[in-house]
Amino acid sequence: MPQKVYIETTIVSYLTARKTSDLIASAHQEITNEWWNNHRRHYDLYASQFVIIEAQAGDADLSKLRLDALSEATLLTVTDDALELGRTLVKRGPLPEKAQTDAFHIAVAAASGMDFLLTWNCKHIANAKMQNEIRRLCTAIGFATPVICTPEELLGD
Repeated sequence: MPQKVYIETTIVSYLTARKTSDLIASAHQEITNEWWNNHRRHYDLYASQFVIIEAQAGDADLSKLRLDALSEATLLTVTDDALELGRTLVKRGPLPEKAQTDAFHIAVAAASGMDFLLTWNCKHIANAKMQNEIRRLCTAIGFATPVICTPEELLGD
């Protein structure tokens, strides 16, 4: 049975973004494209309404491309437990108030039993300094924390 990957908004954003001369952003685009084109088929893809809302924002043409990419993902139900966990990650956890949506991404992935949460958001989601506290709070509420990683970490062989 394929492992389950929650696709956070930054993945489809880098996947569909216009080419850039910024070296880091360009590398993220290339790695994301590599994962999407050659590795995603080995996983079951999931997203949430939070991803859809974020993907709809901004440039209309790019928004359409992001939503088209997300059409492959199964949309997860945002449960009351996920909302509670997301609020807890901000109130009692390491995420600041301005990162509430990021907390909801983590919470929906955890409450839905995802194996991985795939993201390029290294400020509030794939942040090594926050991982222990995120894991502690998820466990306290009764959920296993998915492996939070970037596409580079999930490329495999």
